[in-house]
Amino acid sequence: MPAAQAPAAAPAGADPLPLAGLRVLDLSQVMAGPFCCMLLGDMGADVIKVEPPKSGDQTRKAMGFRMKGSDSPGFLALNRNKRSIELNLKSEAGRAVFYDLVRTADIVVENSRPGVSRKLGVDYETLEKINPAIVYASISGFGQSGPWSQRPGFDLIAQAMSGVMSAMGIKGQQPVKSGVSVGDLGAGLFALYGILSAVIGRQATGRGQFVDASLFEAALGLSIWEATEFWATGRSPEPMGSANRMSAPYQAFAASDGMFVLGAANQKLWTLLCQTIARPDLLEDPRFAENRDRLQNREALVEALNEVFLTDTVANWIERLLGAGIPAGPINDFAQSLSSEHVIARNMVQELVHPVEGTIRTLGFPVRLSRTPQALRRHPPLLGEHTEEILAELGHSDRLADFRAEGAFG
Repeated sequence: MPAAQAPAAAPAGADPLPLAGLRVLDLSQVMAGPFCCMLLGDMGADVIKVEPPKSGDQTRKAMGFRMKGSDSPGFLALNRNKRSIELNLKSEAGRAVFYDLVRTADIVVENSRPGVSRKLGVDYETLEKINPAIVYASISGFGQSGPWSQRPGFDLIAQAMSGVMSAMGIKGQQPVKSGVSVGDLGAGLFALYGILSAVIGRQATGRGQFVDASLFEAALGLSIWEATEFWATGRSPEPMGSANRMSAPYQAFAASDGMFVLGAANQKLWTLLCQTIARPDLLEDPRFAENRDRLQNREALVEALNEVFLTDTVANWIERLLGAGIPAGPINDFAQSLSSEHVIARNMVQELVHPVEGTIRTLGFPVRLSRTPQALRRHPPLLGEHTEEILAELGHSDRLADFRAEGAFG
């Protein structure tokens, strides 16, 4: 696949990407903010990653493994379709350049602890005076207000304090967190939702606004069923392994050579399941008559079904269940998932050329637009790779030496 060094030319007659023409200043680091800004870039926005000189986004050096260059695979995964400029925002010269960028921008995203951006002079109140149309998103651990707002926040902490960890894993065993970073990635997605809503609202008012997103509230917001169960029963939801709180059977089961999952999430599917596994007697058992009965007697239900499933292999059971129209599937690891025929057919693994790493793989686009398909237009940028290019766009080509002497870049 050719390198994504510059915006790819659109095919003749093609519509522009939906966010083309929007400029985003990405002040964020690590995961939540960079993920949010990458999605904006994927949809066509001009994302300028504003990074501290020399060190850059701390994720460039964060992970314990490298490929060829100094940037970690984690950084590469979260920063495609962006440009990078080095700016020392602690210097007057660096802030002056940044303010010039703000005048050209539509969106600013940062994810420092509340109060840090104000100390640097890049907070919403300051930038709104420069550009009243700016949409400014802050992503933090616990939000910009409230008694926990000054706590340091990571995905692990958000999952623990929101209640998510209390509902994960196996009852009676050590707490576990979701292996997928639901707090970080959820915060990025909720911030994106808020940003785009504010951009649309700006069309009517001409004014931007402040978007406040947090890892804690993202984790809590994604716990909608667990919160509902608590309010409905008065009991905090407990860990259930792979089982579902609202339906049974809907979980992992043991076959003769491994585990697989099935979801008989309604009465029609439950009837089909009993017929398919040749256990019509289970339909007559009052413990399993309706979904609420199956939920109350889940352990007995799982025991009865496992007795059946242990008589054949994972592959054979999945074939039989799918043949009957019952949702079922293997429990893939990532090697199996990423090499599966469906992932390949859906183009969910793509390649781009990086100037240091060579050809690297990246996840494709989880949502598709029929008229304006996304593309890998730019490789994850080297630190400061586009500094001179961006300054030229601002009309500062002749001031590079002055800015450098004044500490704008270091």
